[in-house]
Amino acid sequence: MKEIFTISTSPEGLTKGEITEIIRKSLDQYDLKKVLIIPPDFTRFHSGAGFITNECFHYLSEKGVEVDIMPALGTHVPVTREQWEGMFGDIPYEKMLVHDWRNDVVRLGEVPGEYVSEITEGLWNEPVSVEVNKRLRDTSYDLIISPGQVVPHEVVGMANHGKNIFVGVGGSDMINKSHMVGAVYGMERMMGKESTPVRKLFNYGLEHFMNDRPILYFLTVTTAPGGVIHTHGVFAGEGYNCFKEAVKLAQEKNIDFTETGIKKCIVYLDPSEFKSTWLGNKAVYRTRMAMADGGELIILAPGVERFGEDATVDGLIRKYGYRGRLHTLEEFKKPENDDLRENMGAAAHLIHGSSDGRFEITYAVKNITEKEIRSVGFKSASYDEMVKKYDPSKLKYGYNTVDGEEVYFIPNPALGLWINREKFEG
Repeated sequence: MKEIFTISTSPEGLTKGEITEIIRKSLDQYDLKKVLIIPPDFTRFHSGAGFITNECFHYLSEKGVEVDIMPALGTHVPVTREQWEGMFGDIPYEKMLVHDWRNDVVRLGEVPGEYVSEITEGLWNEPVSVEVNKRLRDTSYDLIISPGQVVPHEVVGMANHGKNIFVGVGGSDMINKSHMVGAVYGMERMMGKESTPVRKLFNYGLEHFMNDRPILYFLTVTTAPGGVIHTHGVFAGEGYNCFKEAVKLAQEKNIDFTETGIKKCIVYLDPSEFKSTWLGNKAVYRTRMAMADGGELIILAPGVERFGEDATVDGLIRKYGYRGRLHTLEEFKKPENDDLRENMGAAAHLIHGSSDGRFEITYAVKNITEKEIRSVGFKSASYDEMVKKYDPSKLKYGYNTVDGEEVYFIPNPALGLWINREKFEG
């Protein structure tokens, strides 16, 4: 299959017509009867993958190809009709297949413990089961299409490619252990990088257990100033090279350096996208490398109404809280805490969502009580009161002065990674 890489030189990015041309040229290389598309869910709305999915669906359907669509939910809740229409346009909602990460997967093999130990410098030694949704092994599908955004990510370094397969439509062991491997190895050693221990887990799975299945990736690099998606590049191909090339552009477009540590950072979470701290803690992950010691991160979260994306994880967050890496690992090792060990992804999330006491995290909320916020280890504030001072509609991206105080404003933490250049280069 011929790879097609297209990078825009315009600040506005590629036009929809240019993206459509890439899609059609890529698909025209195949003789297809039945296709499975596994796009991201609504939490990756700004990936531009919704448009790509829509174009693939219509272009293939018009040729008589049967097309199924199964969003790569990972552990997230299913896509609602409203979200579906907002992201995927006029594709019938009834076309959606729902991935069940606990019950709907088949085991393909495992990544050996010896290899895991080797890639983690001995920090994790357990083997990792490789599981995928059973539909990916259904040979009636001539092609699997995986569209999505390459962007800095707290668990794997750079999102997408094999992550979309083994986490997005994968099973519990890989989801849980890959998150723990990332947490134990250290997110600040990985974020924004192409090759990491977690990436090597996914690559092992692809090479050893999925190399007989054709997977066409449509990888995007996007930004969304003012909420408008700008697609700066599309990288289409079956192998790993399309991902490596996309990473180079994402490092250029999605990493912002600050010259010194940020003493006060204000992050806004769009209520249509962020309903839980499980998702909202991107505000923590993506800014922690830029935050100054002793600083404060204020998260304006008008849509947050729960902690976890499902009842089990929500209960674990309420029980153990965001109390730092060492505390979480201590709880993880206690014999009586089987519930935490059985949900390693949740344990890793608790580590990622804490500042380890290095800076304060304040959640300003409307739909969950401030008492609940404090109970999991954050500081809390009223959203309505906080926005009187820090109004996201009046703040501009980057540095602002509010009542004589310098603050740094980020309107969407999911689209980038912020790093203190002074500390990074030191």
